Amino acid sequence: MKKMCVLPVLAAFLVTFALPSAAQEEYGFQKFNVTDGFTSNGFRWFHDAKLLAAGDKKKSNAMTIGWGGIGTLWGRPALTVYVAEKRYTKQFMDASQYFTVMAFDAKDAKVLNYMGSKSGRNGDKAKALGLHTAYTENGTPYYSEAYLVIECKTMYVAPFDRKGFKGDVPQQMYRNFPAGIHTMYIGEVVNAWRR
Repeated sequence: MKKMCVLPVLAAFLVTFALPSAAQEEYGFQKFNVTDGFTSNGFRWFHDAKLLAAGDKKKSNAMTIGWGGIGTLWGRPALTVYVAEKRYTKQFMDASQYFTVMAFDAKDAKVLNYMGSKSGRNGDKAKALGLHTAYTENGTPYYSEAYLVIECKTMYVAPFDRKGFKGDVPQQMYRNFPAGIHTMYIGEVVNAWRR
């Protein structure tokens, strides 16, 4: 009976399953702890548009977002994003357990403008921009051109309910908003990388 050496098999296993987690380092990203290392002002961070992505290795989509929240929920670091019901990205958010939020340099304004003005229903926006899609260890898509990537695991999802709107701000927002009511997605921050 032949004896099988376990080391080559173990090495092949590690290479196969270690590559996705090392992919971020490959693109110059370093992992950091958001609880201690996130130094941006949470009240201002979403004023500069960010990119939201969801999906898997077969199909994914991203969109520009300008609303969001950073904080804690249920004892976990959390990030909240909002997606309108008619946005193409919503189907990916609803089908995915994870999502990423990415920040780009000011010089990449064309990326944010394009991602916010075109629909992924009509073609691959990342390909049109020459962006390179990469994936976290959890299979969550992100773009290697971003300078910061936060990966979240969805903890809570709920659409806004018009009956809950108080005051003029939400009423005015949705008076003539063709994309429909937004859904709130609260994700536990499970990974964060920056250059």
